[in-house]
Amino acid sequence: MRCWLKIEEMALEELMQRLNAVSQCADEIMHQDIIPLYAADIQDQLKKQFAYLSGGRGGDGCPVITFPDYPAFSEIPEKEFQNVLTYLTSIPSLRDAGIGFILVIDRRQDKWTSVKASILRIAASFPGNLQLVLVLRPTGFFHRALSDIAFRFNKDELKMKVPIIMLGSVSELQGYIDKTQLTEDLGGTLDYCHNRWLSRRTAIEGFAQKVKQTAQILQSFGTELAETELPNDVQSTSSLLATHTEKKDKMKEDIRVAVEQGDDILGSITKPVTENPDYKLNQDQLDNQTTVERLLAQLHETETAFDEFWMKHQQKLEQCLRLRNFEQNFREVKAALDIVSERLSAFTDVGNSRSHVEHILKDLANFKEKSDETVRKAKMLASERDAFIQSNHYAVDSIIPKCSELHHLCDAFTTEIERRRKLLNKSLELHDLLEKSMKWCDEGIYLLASQPVDKCQSQDGAESALQEIEKFLDTGAGNKIKELNKIYEEYAHILNEDLKDHVQKVFQKQESMEEMFQKRQVSLKKLAAKQTRPVQPVAPRPEAFVKSPCTSPGLQRENVSNSESSALRRVNYRKGKSEMTELHQSRGGSTMDDEENLAVLRQHVMNELIETERAYVEELLCVLEGYAAEMDNPLMAHLIPPELQNKKDILFGNMEEIYHFHNRIFLRELETYVEYPELVGRCFLDQMEDFQIYEKYCQNKPRSESLWRQFSDSVFFQECQRKLDHKLSLDSYLLKPVQRITKYQLLLKEMLKYSKNCEGAEDLQEALTSILGILKAVNDSMHQIAITGYDGNLNELGKLLMQGSFNVWTDHKKGHTKVKDLARFKPMQRHLFLHEKAVLFCKKREENGEGYEKAPSYSYKHSLNMAAVGITENVKGDAKKFEIWYNAREEVYIVQAPTPEVKATWVNEIRKVLTSQLQACREASQHRTLEQTQSLPLPLPASSCASPSRNHIRNTKKMEEKKADLTSLEGCGTTVAPKYPEKGKGWAKPSHSLDASEENDGWSSAEEPLNSSDAEEEGGEGGAGEIKLTPGKYTVVTDYDKGVSEEFTVKSGDLVQLIREGEDGLWFVKNLSSGREDWIPANNLLMFIGNSKSAQSLSSSESGTASSNLSTSSSCSDSCNVSSTSFSDIKG
Repeated sequence: MRCWLKIEEMALEELMQRLNAVSQCADEIMHQDIIPLYAADIQDQLKKQFAYLSGGRGGDGCPVITFPDYPAFSEIPEKEFQNVLTYLTSIPSLRDAGIGFILVIDRRQDKWTSVKASILRIAASFPGNLQLVLVLRPTGFFHRALSDIAFRFNKDELKMKVPIIMLGSVSELQGYIDKTQLTEDLGGTLDYCHNRWLSRRTAIEGFAQKVKQTAQILQSFGTELAETELPNDVQSTSSLLATHTEKKDKMKEDIRVAVEQGDDILGSITKPVTENPDYKLNQDQLDNQTTVERLLAQLHETETAFDEFWMKHQQKLEQCLRLRNFEQNFREVKAALDIVSERLSAFTDVGNSRSHVEHILKDLANFKEKSDETVRKAKMLASERDAFIQSNHYAVDSIIPKCSELHHLCDAFTTEIERRRKLLNKSLELHDLLEKSMKWCDEGIYLLASQPVDKCQSQDGAESALQEIEKFLDTGAGNKIKELNKIYEEYAHILNEDLKDHVQKVFQKQESMEEMFQKRQVSLKKLAAKQTRPVQPVAPRPEAFVKSPCTSPGLQRENVSNSESSALRRVNYRKGKSEMTELHQSRGGSTMDDEENLAVLRQHVMNELIETERAYVEELLCVLEGYAAEMDNPLMAHLIPPELQNKKDILFGNMEEIYHFHNRIFLRELETYVEYPELVGRCFLDQMEDFQIYEKYCQNKPRSESLWRQFSDSVFFQECQRKLDHKLSLDSYLLKPVQRITKYQLLLKEMLKYSKNCEGAEDLQEALTSILGILKAVNDSMHQIAITGYDGNLNELGKLLMQGSFNVWTDHKKGHTKVKDLARFKPMQRHLFLHEKAVLFCKKREENGEGYEKAPSYSYKHSLNMAAVGITENVKGDAKKFEIWYNAREEVYIVQAPTPEVKATWVNEIRKVLTSQLQACREASQHRTLEQTQSLPLPLPASSCASPSRNHIRNTKKMEEKKADLTSLEGCGTTVAPKYPEKGKGWAKPSHSLDASEENDGWSSAEEPLNSSDAEEEGGEGGAGEIKLTPGKYTVVTDYDKGVSEEFTVKSGDLVQLIREGEDGLWFVKNLSSGREDWIPANNLLMFIGNSKSAQSLSSSESGTASSNLSTSSSCSDSCNVSSTSFSDIKG
């Protein structure tokens, strides 16, 4: 760098010297160093032509200055006269001017007095050397004679340093100066035009000034270039180079114009010779030609000096620009290498399955493919070192270390990525071994399960089964793990805690399977021995298996559906137990084999659950890394449409949250149950709260689907799909979470099917119910978010319990009569949303579009506060109708469900809401009453107010009883009978059938308060107790398939009839939906009818018996503010 600065200083110094020489030479050529006077400065004075330099020469080469006849000669200002003479004497060369000038004074038309004055003035003002003065005296006779006389008398007065010769004619003049050197007005042949001479002199002098100015400008420009500081960035350096180049080009253009100007002047001087070869230039013309040629030479010298300096300066700027580009590229490439190295360091996972390892290897390959471009750029940049050295770059000392650093980083990255690949290949090798072992174990378990028990009872069958087992065991040499310690040693560098646990579990599974084979071999070898006494197996009664902890479904084959066979079963119950014992002995452990078969089936379901869970986690990871992460990748940013940028959260929703839950928590928890599949329900229950994240994902799905449809053809998605080598597009993978959450309930049903009498059956059933509840909540929330026009916050209405479409009639007390009448015959299509605190009526509107864009929206119409809602469960004439009324039937809505089952579900749910609100109001009233009782220690005097106080005491007692009842109701579960209020108490009390238009409706504290004592007495008849089953029709609330007969099953929503009660707590039940009949234990009945009510006690029959109403009053808060609050569930 210092060397370069020294070179540049030398170049600038040389340029300055050469350009100074040009400026001085230009002044010398034009004699400006002696007399700095230009024709342009005295152009007006020269145009008067009282004196001129014609270009003629005397005999010895003396320049001739002519003073033509000028009448106003005496009037010329002295300054002008002096300037003209000075300028004219400065034109000839110094050599010619040194010889002296010949003055020709033409006064032929003048007077002697004027001649005398002119001679005296010229003699006094002439600045140069004089060789000879020739005066053409006046031609008039008088003045001529006078001039001769006067000249003789005034000779001494006119005496000059040179002789003055008076001439009488031009012929005498030609005796002193050759005719060719005289102008035409003096009788000569010299071609002279004063205007042309003046124009040429002006042009030559202007050209000389141009040459000098050019040299001076180039001096300044060169100084500016040399003193310019080099920038530190590419943009500024490039801009500086462009600016300097532009200025240089402008200077070159000025030089070119100046050269053209000189060539034009030179051409005009030599033009006569060009046109006429015989033409001879006079001495002044020759001097002008020489002057212009010398000036042109100086101009060319100026251009050459500047070009040499510019080449060095341009080289410096170009090298600086190249250096800045290198430094910028170095920073970018190094940053890119740091990024890819950091990303490479994230490849620490060795995989938890073969497919996972393959996925990581694929990701690593894709990563390497993307990184290759960065490494290639780094190596290419590092290879520029030699080029910098060869070009003698001034900063080569700072470039070489950077190139070496890039080489080192590239080599380190390549080495590390190869090391990672080898580790993953080793992990793949281990997972291959583990999968082979697991597959071998699964095949072995399936082999054990597929061996028919009946055929194994014979000697030949047992021998055949033994051969199958031995043949299978022979295949284990290449498939099973032989020594666990060797595995640990060989794969120690990739074994983390999770993988080590996985290896141990696989090895344990292998040992367990081999142990099962050993036990089966022992059993089969016993059976293969010759049997001396064949045993006839006896089939036991199904009742014998009731107490079995894990009963095989295959043993329940008897189907007895009449009372006689039922009685027979009860009589032979103990006999069946003894037969069961006999059966175990006679069949040689066949029940154990059946249990093994069930265990195999459970294990199969568990394997499917875990394997599909792993695949699901890998698919989520693939989408997050292959699509979501790529949206933040700067290298892919140019492929993303502007409208899609910053919308990753909309497109993928909370998929990342779902992935972390499954990968870090749920999958690991599932794997801990791999040996205990029947207990996997507990795993689901422990994580059930986390499954709520799917609700958020599904709620975002319409927005995601809409965004995908807009940009599905984007090049970005196509490129991501190509890199991932996916056959399906992104939308298929965005649907995976929705598909997965629905898949769990199918797997749980399958697991429950094979685990009904096992230890974890209850947890499985609860997990299945919870998953179905989540699916319902997700489905309901999808509808809820489509509600439009509601001003409030839907979250303030409490949990969404139900939603569905219904036909709705209105029948209000207040309103236009015509509307009231027409309302009965013209139903409205309404979509109802039942929340904990309100029920919303909306109008469903179908949307155009595809997919989620076609999802309906719900236009909000009105809502009812559940604190003021009552229901009439049955409406005469239609089993699908029920009433929702408001403010003591001020507003009545007749609701028709699609099916009776849907109606029953809605009525039950509304009943639960109203019951819970009723209980809350009663507790609040009880608390307020106790406070008031404590604040009034003295008894009140007997008055009309005494009755409410006594009633209040009874009311408090009554509330405590009802609270106990409701508490037992909430804690009953599925195996304990719920406790209901008896007849005449609460909503279970039957009332006379009423038409929808009649007004003896449910009680409302705001409009029709009853006497509280009457209400308490009515409610005080008898206490609450457990439900006693009575014959009648009931609606099934949960699936059931545990009847005595294998064919008797019921599903949620079925209608069953209790016909009669038998012995030992059995009821003869008929499924009205399927026509099947069976004897069912009372406890099991209570389990599947749950809170369902007998149709005879809750609905009006065709003959019109009763309809049941329930209301929590028009306002819980109002009713709770009265000290003597009365709650009557119905109005008699």
